[in-house]
Amino acid sequence: MDKFITLNHGSGGKLTGELIRDVFAGRFGLSDPLTDSAILEKSGFKMAFTTDSYVVDPLFFPGGNIGKLAVCGTINDLSVSGALPVYLSAAFIIEEGFLLNDLIRIADSMAEEAKTAGVRIVTGDTKVVEKGKCDGLYITTSGFGYLRTGYEQISSAQNVREGDRLLISGPVGNHSVAVMGARKKLSFSTPVESDVASLNHLIGKVLDRSREIHFMRDLTRGGLATVLNELCKMTGMGIEINESCVPVEEPVKGLCEILGFDPLYLANEGKALIVTGEKDYEEVLEVLKSDILGKQASVIGKVKDDRKQMVVMNTSIGGKRILDLHSGMQLPRIC
Repeated sequence: MDKFITLNHGSGGKLTGELIRDVFAGRFGLSDPLTDSAILEKSGFKMAFTTDSYVVDPLFFPGGNIGKLAVCGTINDLSVSGALPVYLSAAFIIEEGFLLNDLIRIADSMAEEAKTAGVRIVTGDTKVVEKGKCDGLYITTSGFGYLRTGYEQISSAQNVREGDRLLISGPVGNHSVAVMGARKKLSFSTPVESDVASLNHLIGKVLDRSREIHFMRDLTRGGLATVLNELCKMTGMGIEINESCVPVEEPVKGLCEILGFDPLYLANEGKALIVTGEKDYEEVLEVLKSDILGKQASVIGKVKDDRKQMVVMNTSIGGKRILDLHSGMQLPRIC
């Protein structure tokens, strides 16, 4: 029987991985590890290149909109690959009847975010489709960056070792909850805003201070738990984290408890996982906390020599829980 694509294939979890491997990777000549950016070399010149599409619903949400999200997402994919983001492209698929003033607001936010991040949007494309064929607006951005010397393997985790410490740059789950709140018109006693932000300046500070950064990844679709599972697969080792050390803001935690969501699997758009040598993690944490985007950074666990390649969490009530890849999707259309 023919199989069909479902929303779960867009979750960033198990089905997304299978879709990429079974349909695209082999046909395009791509091999593991599949990272957020392609690392390219030509005539001794090393660069990073990435592309991403954005279909968030709604287009405007507390803390941002689809335009800011597109710029930040592409910058972050380059940054965690050890690159200095320089140039972006932006392509727009616009539905007939879309408000021109909304498009201007989105373009303004993209220009402002690119300027703040120190990158340039240098090329793009527009297409308009019939009403009802697009759901408002879709954006695809691609990015180019110069690779920092010595960080060619940072996105492949080849230098990760037993005992390495895992740090995250701040609380998880805010983006998904902010988008869901806007989508469902929920009100919170304490406002929840998306964490969407460009991390290139923060990551630049970290890489300038420490030569022991062994892996980085931004925590987007599938959230923290998915990235940790991907890291286990890439390294052939295990991971142990402490639930009490993973920062989750109270409004996010409360809504997750009510609705049955797990914040460890929720998407973020301004958070990164950083793996560093066991002798360097305190200095890296200090650098993160010195920046407004990392002031709630935390050391959450370490890499273990466990050939079962599992992510084990020490729970706040004293037990242990295995964090596996999700097959389904908690929230669709969040990026």
